[in-house]
Amino acid sequence: MTIRVAAIDCGTNSIRLLVADVDVQTGLLLDLHRRMEIVRLGYGVDATGQFAPEALARTLDVCALYGDTIRELGAERIRFVATSATRDASNRDEFIAGVLARIGVEPEVASGDEEARLSFSGATHGLTGAQPPYLVVDIGGGSTEFVLGTDQPIAARSIDIGCVRLTERHITTDPPSASQIEAVLADIDTGISLAAQDVPFNQAKTLVGLAGSVTTAAAVALGLTEYDPTVIHGARLSAATVAAVSDRLLAMTHDERAEISVIHPGRVDVLNAGVLVLRRILEVTGLPEVLVSEHDILDGIAWSLAR
Repeated sequence: MTIRVAAIDCGTNSIRLLVADVDVQTGLLLDLHRRMEIVRLGYGVDATGQFAPEALARTLDVCALYGDTIRELGAERIRFVATSATRDASNRDEFIAGVLARIGVEPEVASGDEEARLSFSGATHGLTGAQPPYLVVDIGGGSTEFVLGTDQPIAARSIDIGCVRLTERHITTDPPSASQIEAVLADIDTGISLAAQDVPFNQAKTLVGLAGSVTTAAAVALGLTEYDPTVIHGARLSAATVAAVSDRLLAMTHDERAEISVIHPGRVDVLNAGVLVLRRILEVTGLPEVLVSEHDILDGIAWSLAR
């Protein structure tokens, strides 16, 4: 039995669509359409507690395009999951109504625990060549999810240390000053300590890294001239490599980072904070490397529809 599903992941920085055929018997997922747009829905939410009108308009414009694609491809089941920024925004009802009008489903404002569960499911389904238990870290724009598990999550915690949130809080010059980097690291360390209260990092054998900051860091580390998910998926980056990439990016100006072709224009200003999160997780856990995954919460949403 094959089911055509449409999964939408709306985060703080980007909104992504996956339309796929899922074979319930074999457990295979065949991509028909994947698309990502940087809309920065969460711009300013950390400071104001609400969506900015221009950010909301950008996001709903993309939702209209996604709705057209979903209808054209004939998806039978649709699930729209909104994450960190939407949990924090006081005017999220306007966003929810706008999505319903354009796509035909009401977006779910996922809890941190649900976001973590979906990320773990997407990242580990069919994962080979890695030793469990896995510590899956999904470094988003507003939050980072920490999930420990084997075939199912054992423990999870969502912490508000995403790349957009940290950038808006602390980085005001480019390149950032030493004091700004220290402030970002202080927030990250506090967040990791909070996550460690619920997630036993010492049980993890493999660190699996998800989302744009991680995959972009991998593309930079691998010296790619074009972003190629088939090369990035399954790449292993040592802690020393991640630190070297972080140091290199932190020393650059915005324009210098923008010249690196594998860095999406919408990530240029927030990438430093995201890579710092990954770097500190490696340093604190003592795990020697990160296994990079192109499969994440979007795939987890798709699998949930098949079930």
